[in-house]
Amino acid sequence: MRMAPMSSRFLDACRRRPTDVRPVWFMRQAGRYLKPYREIRARHSILEMCKRPDLAAAVTLQPIEILDVDAAIIFADLLLPVEPMGLRLRFVAGEGPVIDNPVQTANDVDALSTSNTDELGYVGEAIQQVVRALSGKVPVIGFAGAPFTMASYMIEGGSSRTFVKTKQLMYSNETLWRRLLGKIVDVVAPYAASQVAAGARAIQIFDSWVGALAPDDYVRYAAPYSRALIERIRATGVPVIHFGTGASGFFRELHAAGGDVLGVDWRINIDQAWMDISYRSAIQGNLDPTVLFGPLSEIRQHVTDLLKRTGTRPGHIFNLGHGILPETPVENVRATVEIVREFRP
Repeated sequence: MRMAPMSSRFLDACRRRPTDVRPVWFMRQAGRYLKPYREIRARHSILEMCKRPDLAAAVTLQPIEILDVDAAIIFADLLLPVEPMGLRLRFVAGEGPVIDNPVQTANDVDALSTSNTDELGYVGEAIQQVVRALSGKVPVIGFAGAPFTMASYMIEGGSSRTFVKTKQLMYSNETLWRRLLGKIVDVVAPYAASQVAAGARAIQIFDSWVGALAPDDYVRYAAPYSRALIERIRATGVPVIHFGTGASGFFRELHAAGGDVLGVDWRINIDQAWMDISYRSAIQGNLDPTVLFGPLSEIRQHVTDLLKRTGTRPGHIFNLGHGILPETPVENVRATVEIVREFRP
């Protein structure tokens, strides 16, 4: 099912069309820095918030009202698809996501299901509620994890600093690695497509851990699966944003794996990143999230400098180089939106 076009400055920028002002939204714009979010979170677990469409929709809508950003991103968790695959997911305070039965052997990979993606229907229901509430005011962004990042969580059983288990499997049994990533694509692609069918007008692919790879390893072990996933999502007719954390050392290779928009973290100047891909995609980013803890004068200088770097070329979407941090002063986030809105090159 292909979605009919919707007019918005965010979607225009995704397609590298001129916009009246620079579109702006934030990764993790629904989060703990917002008091209404903290009030809901105090009563519900992360998984309960994800799985109850009314709660997911409520927190998705909060930053639209509070910040007046140009897109809503559905509240969900990257790892939700591991549950219908047969893995046991929970969240531990101070530690984050934990998978109790991580993937370690060929039998574990063989046991992973690719046929239960309907179990993720609660995400689509939340998107439908948000779309109805917004009534076309701004588009909704859906999202999913890139295959390498999903695989690393599934193998490590949670977050990792070294990714030893992931790379050990990758280097020692490439056939098994490819079977695992193929299965992940076969789950995540229909999951993302279901978000489009529910009303999402763009999909962002998060490769949160891809910076753990060397450039040549990215090309060999990760890029083919990111490319396959992105191509399958683009077939739905919506633009795909491809964001890799710590990937500035192989940004051209990340671009080659696909995406209508390339997300940039703060470890490279955005004009350099855009030039590196010969301006062949739109670009999103890339303010260091900790700048939002500084005084207003410093925020204004950093934001203005970033906007000047991207110039008048159509196709820049203002965002952070990663998600909003929990302790960020909400008034500084709101001020950032105003600075972006007021900027004229």
